[in-house]
Amino acid sequence: MSNNNIIKGVFLVALGATSYGMLATFVKLAYKENFTTAEVTSSQFILGIVGILIINLYQRTKNKNTAAKATSKNIFHLMLAGTSLGMTSVFYYLAVRYIPVSIGIVLLMQTVWMGVLLEWILEKKAPSIQKIISVIIVLIGTALAINIFKIDFNNPTIDWSSGLFWGLLAAASFTTTMFTANKVALGISSAQRSLYMLLGGAVIVFGFSFYTQVTPFNFEIFAKWGIILALFGTIIPPMLLNAGFPHTGIGLGSIVSSLELPVSVMMAYFLLKEQVVLIQWLGIVLIITAIVIMNIQFKKIK
Repeated sequence: MSNNNIIKGVFLVALGATSYGMLATFVKLAYKENFTTAEVTSSQFILGIVGILIINLYQRTKNKNTAAKATSKNIFHLMLAGTSLGMTSVFYYLAVRYIPVSIGIVLLMQTVWMGVLLEWILEKKAPSIQKIISVIIVLIGTALAINIFKIDFNNPTIDWSSGLFWGLLAAASFTTTMFTANKVALGISSAQRSLYMLLGGAVIVFGFSFYTQVTPFNFEIFAKWGIILALFGTIIPPMLLNAGFPHTGIGLGSIVSSLELPVSVMMAYFLLKEQVVLIQWLGIVLIITAIVIMNIQFKKIK
């Protein structure tokens, strides 16, 4: 693989991760305008599906004789896998309703050790020393990044118990999404895979919206925040990450995609004026370091 292709892949993955990193701040800004979690998630998924559908139609017209089509089995498996994508959005957006965005993204990054645990359980593959060290570093980094010893559970403005609960559930469902997305229907285009996973996720999102939306649905969300949320949450990142990972490989791609963490924290710091102290930045650095350690191939270093 040429250096130019690797650089191209790094650039695409970095842009995709940066887009994801901006997402929670936009959700928080929508909350400040009194939009509900149901309105936020529904608008994101509806407009996201429309956007990905347009991309699919364009690709089908352009590559009508060469593009592989999804089978009914592919569609079923992708929609099933996509349900965890819908859960991730719902759980994550519920988390940042109760706690700062800078804490919510740290909780989402618990996918690092959850992925190791899931691989151990499902594939009977015991983690290497390298992964165990990475997990320990992640846990230490998380404790520092959420400034655990300074958490005031009696603070009336922050519901820590609800935020931590939903944040960890979001990490668990995101772990499932990543695990299944890398194994299901790999022979069809990324746009097709994204579309059917979004449709599966929409089932969860619409079900959640139906049961939780007690006030009339505010359709202004589509014009004010829906387009932004769809672009940065369901259209741009999957396309860029799927285009970039083949050039970078999983290891380098995972390292570059960890940019999502500092970008999310910086967005919250500058746009939401959330306080982020030095010890939290140290925790963030440790989490990124753990991701690097987990994905680097030490045996190739001479």
